[in-house]
Amino acid sequence: MIPVTKPFLPKIEEFENYVKSIWDRQWLTNNGPLVNDLELKLKHYLNVDYLLYVSNGTIALQMAIRALELKGEIITTPFSFVATTNSIVWQGCKPVYVDIDPDTFNIDPDKIEAAITPRTSAILATHVYGNPCNIDAIQNIADKYGLKVIYDAAHCFGTKYKNRSVFAYGDISITSFHATKLFHTIEGGAVFTKKPELLEKMAFIRNFGYCGPDTIALVGINAKNSEFHAAMGLCNLEHIDAILEKRRSLSLHYRENLKKLKVKFQFIDSAPDYNYAYCPILFDSEELMHDCIVKLELAGVYCRRYFFPSLATLPFVNRKRMPVCDSVVKRIVCLPLYDTLTIPDLDMISRILLRAQKYPVKTINTQKGFGELIANRIEKVINGHEKK
Repeated sequence: MIPVTKPFLPKIEEFENYVKSIWDRQWLTNNGPLVNDLELKLKHYLNVDYLLYVSNGTIALQMAIRALELKGEIITTPFSFVATTNSIVWQGCKPVYVDIDPDTFNIDPDKIEAAITPRTSAILATHVYGNPCNIDAIQNIADKYGLKVIYDAAHCFGTKYKNRSVFAYGDISITSFHATKLFHTIEGGAVFTKKPELLEKMAFIRNFGYCGPDTIALVGINAKNSEFHAAMGLCNLEHIDAILEKRRSLSLHYRENLKKLKVKFQFIDSAPDYNYAYCPILFDSEELMHDCIVKLELAGVYCRRYFFPSLATLPFVNRKRMPVCDSVVKRIVCLPLYDTLTIPDLDMISRILLRAQKYPVKTINTQKGFGELIANRIEKVINGHEKK
């Protein structure tokens, strides 16, 4: 079986060395030495001013909204993981959706101003699949209207924008260190800011609002992470350059193999500084996408319709048609991509995709039982019942 992703894991001996030190100290959480070490090494590797290591990327988004004291409406993208919208709603704000660019899949800056009202307090944009938004255009709009900017940079470890880490932009950027990410700490995330006063505020928020042993400064939450999670991060950071290079190599090989497939690849404006976090392909038609998914799954290869559905269709928001996003979510799939995927694996996946295009499901000579199997799998895929 070839899954859509696998977590990178270091040699177990590397992790055991850190675990032994945790056993020796018996300091398991609450801003321990490994958490502090990880924060310092991440700052050095990413060349950023300030960051805090937290329990996950979703809570990092919630902390950002809380720290900036946002109210009312937040302009955001309908094409992102559900946590982006969940965090806005969870913090008592209203998501206002702006359609996406058909090539980059990021929020379209040309459509943001029309969505601004007197109730708008911020723009929360996602760097989709690690591909940087048009940061300059978004910041210009924010400055013009006095808005805050948060970037959901969950996919962005290793990506740069104008020779700086993409995490360095916006009032606050957040990322995820979940096990599915190219750099992970099993579970985890981080918040980034250029402003020391915001860092201090988020440090209090991370620890229940405490600003001293017996003093509580504000409403906080438990967003701390453990020494065990930090240990995995410290191990994986030693391998990150090799991980990034392997993903780049595999992604470029996909692009070469699939030149004749009727799909479009995401446009990357800063390709030399892109991290190749995912390999999304946008099919020319839904029919071709469904045929390819069925053929791949019959061969034990699993992709993911990521992102699906449009966040502007969720049952707890004001539903709105987003023509570009609505079209993209029906036709986009992320192909398998991870450190231990091999070139022969990738070549086999590519051959299946090209064969599916040449021989659609409806033209297969359906032997007894096989046609019914195909029909059932297609129905499950279309209805969203196939869980990845």
